[in-house]
Amino acid sequence: MLDGLILKATMLMEMASNSQAAVAVTEATGSGLPWWAWPALLLVTCFGMGIVAVMAGVGGGVLFVPIVGSFFPFHLDFVRGAGLIVALAGALAAGPGLLKANLANLRLALPVALIASTFSIIGAIVGLALPTNLLQIALGITITLIAILFIFSQNSEFPKVGEPDGVTKALKIGGSYYEPSAGKAVDWTVWRTPQGFFLFIGIGLVAGMFGLGAGWANVPVLNLLMGAPLKIAVGSSKFLLSITDTSAAWVYLNQGAVLPIIAVPSVVGIMIGSLVGVKLLAGAKPAFVRKLVIAMLLFAGIRSLLKGLGY
Repeated sequence: MLDGLILKATMLMEMASNSQAAVAVTEATGSGLPWWAWPALLLVTCFGMGIVAVMAGVGGGVLFVPIVGSFFPFHLDFVRGAGLIVALAGALAAGPGLLKANLANLRLALPVALIASTFSIIGAIVGLALPTNLLQIALGITITLIAILFIFSQNSEFPKVGEPDGVTKALKIGGSYYEPSAGKAVDWTVWRTPQGFFLFIGIGLVAGMFGLGAGWANVPVLNLLMGAPLKIAVGSSKFLLSITDTSAAWVYLNQGAVLPIIAVPSVVGIMIGSLVGVKLLAGAKPAFVRKLVIAMLLFAGIRSLLKGLGY
């Protein structure tokens, strides 16, 4: 089954050189729409995702895979490959600025990224080897659990941190950044580092298996468990995604599961939508947008689960 999928993807990539890949994708969907219809719809959909993702404070990848996988007639492997590229594009764009502002800390992000990226490769290999219906079921359960996590999780801007553990001291994890709202520099450190590292094994597996950016899990672990300030948790999470997603994305690229006709409009739509979302953020009501994201995730997760079960 996997060999057949790889062969099909390879043929589609070869056909892209003479502008026939789009026609092949349209024929594969079994629809009578012209070749450009599905990429155009994907561009518009991702544009909306980009707006909502910024205003809700989540990465585009966590919305992309369940929604596109459930409502577009693309094979789930191609959707997961594009999902990693979408998450990777956003992380690479934000990384340099976050480092410059001291909002992404290398001593915190690099050990976590090493663990998560290693297991994201394993997750990607496992994901490509599993039957599609089983993946749909697992994806549906995962996305539904993520929605529940969003319902009950509460970020803390400045968590209370106890005595740093031995791992934190050995790696010298900590730093300082300027907080405009307080008008002063904020010194910070973390604790419960071994427990946090252990959880990132699971985060890496999920990220690689389902093509999710995993920012939805990175921030709660860094902020609520390890005690990093919220801005440091968000910034370091965004930076480490550029490492984690790259590792998993290479597996999908090597297996021919990243198609330009899906990945390109997705990335363009998400990035343009993100720019619009930044401008709308000031006037948006965070509570409403958060509820909208939860509703979207629940709907997409349940639909993916039913699709995997054959309903």
